Amino acid sequence: MDVPSRVSPRAAAAATMLLRTARVPRECWFLPTALLCAYGFFASLRPSEPFLTPYLLGPDKNLTEREKAKPDHLLVLKVLWNDFLICYSSRPLLCWSVWWALSTCGYFQVVNYTQGLWEQVMPSRHAAIYNGGVEAVSTLLGAVAVFAVGYIKISWSTWGETTLSLFSLLIAATVYIMDTVGNIWVCYASYVVFRIIYMLLITIATFQIAANLSMERYALVFGVNTFIALALQTLLTLIVVDASGLGLEITTQFLIYAGYFALIAVVFLVNGTVSIMKKYRKQEDPESSSQVTTS
Repeated sequence: MDVPSRVSPRAAAAATMLLRTARVPRECWFLPTALLCAYGFFASLRPSEPFLTPYLLGPDKNLTEREKAKPDHLLVLKVLWNDFLICYSSRPLLCWSVWWALSTCGYFQVVNYTQGLWEQVMPSRHAAIYNGGVEAVSTLLGAVAVFAVGYIKISWSTWGETTLSLFSLLIAATVYIMDTVGNIWVCYASYVVFRIIYMLLITIATFQIAANLSMERYALVFGVNTFIALALQTLLTLIVVDASGLGLEITTQFLIYAGYFALIAVVFLVNGTVSIMKKYRKQEDPESSSQVTTS
């Protein structure tokens, strides 16, 4: 049977149309997302570069060069697990890390889907839009806020959780306003305030986490926090955005994001109030005991 040496124009057109209309099944998104999450985690987690080898050769483990040449993988995992427990047993570090992961998850969701919300509020085919300018202005003002945070004098060990609660509530308010007010300029202003507050708080949180760590454990803690944030974002996307989940409208999605940040605010407000009460109660106990001894 003879094989035609040239494809007919009709067959070529049909093949082109098939390629254009072909779509990847929605079920295929999970594996690439999981791989990206794993890559983001392990890209930040480098326990052997450059801290693990000096640690194993140091006075703590006192290994020789010959033993170091054949590393024990179980020992590496044990060291990582022990460092993990030591890091997250610190209550201030745990508090700031929880807020860091939760807020980063919500921030990514808002930033990723805010363009769709703006398109619904003001379709680009009907009027001129300034989405790129708003992104640039919010980044610039956020950088100014980050620079100014160095001049804020506050006892973060006492008022840190309360501050996180109040600002998380402001973030929830900006997302709610952006979702419910059908004015594009109000949406732009709310988005700018949203990014300024987040960039301000994430800078403070990063500093507070680093202040409670030794330099050798930076990659471990920030890698774990980033992995948790990406895992939560994947779960939130699956439930709220993806058609295999609820597949909600964009306005309903942002209403859920506003409630998400409000829930974070409530949790940290309760925790911060309890912490402040315990701290002042401890300060009152020595005073009362000293009065008893003097009497």
